[in-house]
Amino acid sequence: MKCPYCDTEFEMETLKQFDEEYLEEDGDPQWDDSKVRQSQEEMGDDGGNLVSYICESCGGEIIGEQNMAASSCPYCGNPVIVMKKLSGMLRPDAVIPFKLDKEQAKERLREHLKGKILLPSLFKTENRIKEIKGVYVPFWLYDCDAQAEIRCRATRIHSWDTADYHYTETQHFLVSRGGDIGFEKVPVDASIKMEDALMQSIEPFDYSEAVDFQTAYLAGYLADKYDQSSQECAPSANQRVRQSTVNAFMSTMLGYATCVPEHTDIRLKQGKITYALLPVWILNTMYKGELYTFAMNGQTGKFVGDLPSDKGKAVCIAGAAFGAAFLLAMLITMLF
Repeated sequence: MKCPYCDTEFEMETLKQFDEEYLEEDGDPQWDDSKVRQSQEEMGDDGGNLVSYICESCGGEIIGEQNMAASSCPYCGNPVIVMKKLSGMLRPDAVIPFKLDKEQAKERLREHLKGKILLPSLFKTENRIKEIKGVYVPFWLYDCDAQAEIRCRATRIHSWDTADYHYTETQHFLVSRGGDIGFEKVPVDASIKMEDALMQSIEPFDYSEAVDFQTAYLAGYLADKYDQSSQECAPSANQRVRQSTVNAFMSTMLGYATCVPEHTDIRLKQGKITYALLPVWILNTMYKGELYTFAMNGQTGKFVGDLPSDKGKAVCIAGAAFGAAFLLAMLITMLF
């Protein structure tokens, strides 16, 4: 068959193969959660020194030592109360211990606030910095392999000039890639209270430093209790794997001016799940009725969080900038 627009010729067998690919649907993996322990009625000796803290404001349930004085919720800042000794917790498979302490977290926060001329003064006070808390956040870690076939429409553009005309030649290509790619420890946070974008922003974690879980690692910290199952979080993991697969394959399509995916067939297989606790320093503070949350990777020190702006300072700076521009314009007018 011949295209009436660009005269490109296709064999019938090739077009038939393309049609068959369009009819196929991507397959999701059957995640193997056999290693994930189901909720236990009693944790026995391992959980005897732990208690459950309940926040009456956001409903968060966090875990701490029996003698820990948890005065406020790390997510919303409101007071929490001790409900009962811990029971029914799904025991994590692994934990990445905190490498950075509270003083280092405070210093990273100060660095994060430096140079922010529009930042309200309230955010720079020491009492806000003291509210930072170390929390082990629950994560599901997904392993799987992906088999992918990706087809893109690509172009190459060449231009030249003659004495009378400017020419532009556009070449069109059908570019295909296929192969296998493996993924290990794709993280999805298992806490509804924790914003997914915030947790993704402090990635990556070094999973080579993960160790088997022991309650001793919780000493001095809080641990969030998961409230989303591995199956509920699986769609997020699937989406991350699919997008990463497309990006990896398209990174090999070099030398083109444009490259637009036309068809993707990604099949995921051999899925496996690990339940882990990852270290995060969290700071919440209220400003004019709005909650601002900051998070720092307790292993690498990566710090993220949105900051409010002082409208009064913004007006003053804008006025100063306008005044400077006006004076410069007057000076130029006088000179010329």
